[in-house]
Amino acid sequence: MKALVLSGGSGTRLRPLSHSLPKQLLPIAGRPILEHALDGIRRLGITDIGIIVGTPGSEIEDAIGSGARFGARITYVVQDEPAGLAHAVRVARPFLGDDDFVMYLGDNVLAGGLDEIAGDFARWRPAAQLAAYRVPDPWNFGVVELDADHRVVRLCEKPAEPRSDLALIGVYFFTAAVHRAVDAIRPSARGELEITDAVQWMLDRGDPVRVREHTGYWRDAGKPEDVLECNRQLLGELPSRIVGTVDAASRLGSRVVVEPGARVLRCSVEGPAIIGAGSVVEDSWIGPYTAIGRDCTVRDSRVTDSILLDHVTVVGVHGLHGSLVGRRAQVAGAAQHRLLVGDDTSIEVAA
Repeated sequence: MKALVLSGGSGTRLRPLSHSLPKQLLPIAGRPILEHALDGIRRLGITDIGIIVGTPGSEIEDAIGSGARFGARITYVVQDEPAGLAHAVRVARPFLGDDDFVMYLGDNVLAGGLDEIAGDFARWRPAAQLAAYRVPDPWNFGVVELDADHRVVRLCEKPAEPRSDLALIGVYFFTAAVHRAVDAIRPSARGELEITDAVQWMLDRGDPVRVREHTGYWRDAGKPEDVLECNRQLLGELPSRIVGTVDAASRLGSRVVVEPGARVLRCSVEGPAIIGAGSVVEDSWIGPYTAIGRDCTVRDSRVTDSILLDHVTVVGVHGLHGSLVGRRAQVAGAAQHRLLVGDDTSIEVAA
């Protein structure tokens, strides 16, 4: 079996961060979202992984590399236009061949992994095995409709009036039958080749399609609040690990990670939290659910429920909360608000 991980897309809901960094490389619990996805795929024993990227030589290729450190072989497949999930399958056909494969959206975060969904596919080997999750806003997703016997009867992409609250969550297992479906369908009203249309085509032909409801944690990390929520979830699963330097004047709570080369001086760190490699945190209070990236400086500050990307400096800020701070940003306390703000930025200041 192979895997196809989709990592294209512009990430408009995560601007301005996604202007300079692919959304799949945003860190959650100290690691890029995409790496968490690759971990889940490798736990299934899959070593042959294709990653869809928007351009050749992308930053994703630089960050993930050959796959050797994951124990995998990675092939990068270019989808040069955002023409839909089924289109991604079409352009990846030379890589996929006639093998069974799992398709995984690279900005998905699942706790509990893919084992049960993969087990269903291995047991029954339908043409398509879908993963679904009950959501309060199904009109934002592809929706699965079931009959009284819990058999899949219809799929609809972002319906205006959903008939079900079971949303597709971006994990699909396919046999080679999907390629006939992808070749048969036409672009939707959105101008995209929809994977829901491909699966519906298989249903209409009588091909077996199964769905399993995922009851563990799942989140599409497509918006800032979702990224922060995923960070809380995954940080809460980390065991304590102290490799860097923590002085005698500092106090650490449970589930705190201090990575190699990091220094914690005269600080209180309440877990779960992670201090990235090479970072210096001094005279500060780091609250729960905070992930500080690599080579950051935090001094005389209070930070909680936030993600600081690499090379960030925070000095004299006593109430940083619920924030995403991009690479190389500098945040300093002052008597008055002074902002240098780029396009698509969202800022809240104390009145």
